Amino acid sequence: MINILIAFLVLSACSSAPHHAPVADRRQPPSDKLTHHVVSKGETMFSIAWRYGIDYKTLARYNGIARPYTIYPGQRLRLHSSRVTYKSPVKSVTKTAPKTPVSRSKTPTKTVVKKPSSAPSYSSFKWRWPAKGKLINGFSTSKGLNKGVDIAGRLGESVSAAGPGVVVYAGNGLRGYGNLLIIKHNEKFLSAYAHNHRLLVAEGNQIKAGQKIAEIGSSGTDQTKLHFEIRRDGKPVDPLRYLPKR
Repeated sequence: MINILIAFLVLSACSSAPHHAPVADRRQPPSDKLTHHVVSKGETMFSIAWRYGIDYKTLARYNGIARPYTIYPGQRLRLHSSRVTYKSPVKSVTKTAPKTPVSRSKTPTKTVVKKPSSAPSYSSFKWRWPAKGKLINGFSTSKGLNKGVDIAGRLGESVSAAGPGVVVYAGNGLRGYGNLLIIKHNEKFLSAYAHNHRLLVAEGNQIKAGQKIAEIGSSGTDQTKLHFEIRRDGKPVDPLRYLPKR
């Protein structure tokens, strides 16, 4: 009698199961792919391109922005090429596009023209280690994604430029990087120095290879270290392919 009662209770529980949504149906809706970015104060074309893993030249082309890539807070930047633009607004786009660079170039021409002329294009140079500490984390494209290498260090120790170039970003606006410096070496290569305690150079500064540019810290992380990245055409590459063997 007890066995019959248990069997009845089990069958009753099973028959009520359909009232609950099956696990297969509990799927999250597909996430929308980001198509635009609204510029915040302190951001540059280079830092935004870095954030999304886009080549800064490509991002500028998507938005019809010419050198020196001037942007302003509140500006809405397209992160992908849009075919919609070419359907009907072709005429309006071609009319408005020239106006933007012309109006922008009038005011900053004097300061802007000096930068490219005074900053040579370092087509080839020898990379240097940006810090003297031990390598504690390597480049990884697997689940524990690491877009660069982590170098151990003590608070306040020197961070030096891995190559000659121009500082194109100095700030703490990129989440997870803390106090960050980005240096443009040439049209292909950028390097980044993250989690600094103190930044010793500013945007627009021309930098020599080996020059002290920051101090090691723990900003944006729970460990005192330098996070170092190299990007080629906007994509992260393994720094150990370029840095000299120790």
